[in-house]
Amino acid sequence: MGFEIENKYRVANVKSLELRLNQIGAKVEPPVAQADTYLAHPARDFATTNEAFRIRRDGEHNRLTYKGPKHEGPTKTREEIEIAFAEGESAREEMLALFDRLGFRPVATISKTRRSHHLIWKSKEFEVTIDDAHALGTFVEIETLAEAREALASAQSTLMELATELGLTEVEPRSYLRMHLEKEGLLQPRG
Repeated sequence: MGFEIENKYRVANVKSLELRLNQIGAKVEPPVAQADTYLAHPARDFATTNEAFRIRRDGEHNRLTYKGPKHEGPTKTREEIEIAFAEGESAREEMLALFDRLGFRPVATISKTRRSHHLIWKSKEFEVTIDDAHALGTFVEIETLAEAREALASAQSTLMELATELGLTEVEPRSYLRMHLEKEGLLQPRG
């Protein structure tokens, strides 16, 4: 448990970005297929409370993730609780069935192919992912973690410095879920 500090960016030239990541020592992982099924709570509106709850399939791995309300600052910063559970599609289907029985309802499933790059930048661990989000486009996310509230401002500042170093300037503030719901006409675009 801790705080996730991240920003999502639109990127014009993925090859140039990957070259720069390589130059600053990032270690790349093979691409992986992810599917995030977002769930609606039976008694509160996560869109109003600015929370998220999902079941993620990451290759064969499965995880439950809760993301709390956003904190102030130049990045998307929120408490994150992530718990792994049994591998495989049948375990994922069973978990979805369990939450269905508890009154949670699927909102949408967002599929993407993710290429992760890991690096240490100014003594802080970062993951830079290049996401090909199906039907939404290609985006870059920079993420780091902080264990305590007192470390948030420093982590946010370091993330912004890394984004500058990578030439990323066009922040995409919407989540993949919001982009999907807007595209489907289920939410009005923000002004």
